[in-house]
Amino acid sequence: MPRRPKKPCRHPGCPELTDGDFCEGHAALHRADRVDASGRGYGSRWRKARKLFLKRHPLCEKCKEQGRFVKAEVVDHIVPHRGDGKLFWDEGNWQALCKSCHDSKTMTEDRYQEYRY
Repeated sequence: MPRRPKKPCRHPGCPELTDGDFCEGHAALHRADRVDASGRGYGSRWRKARKLFLKRHPLCEKCKEQGRFVKAEVVDHIVPHRGDGKLFWDEGNWQALCKSCHDSKTMTEDRYQEYRY
């Protein structure tokens, strides 16, 4: 079976070639860069809750405001939870959105972390 060609390490400035994302020397530095989906709370419990919520709220909230009826595909956290479990599971903080509305909301409103002093 032919093997894939090696690619450059993703660590800035590293010329090493590797099979994965990072070479052996930099893999340890980048292990905690991003936790997988279930580690961020989006496991089987979330999938069940999401499915029930979309059954009860089948239309996109933002599109409904504009008089359009589009099927909701995503359960969005109105206020980004940023790892806060209480805010993550608060159904009052959820809204049903289509993929397009969710992507534009995330890129404009939720993109940068807000600091409050």
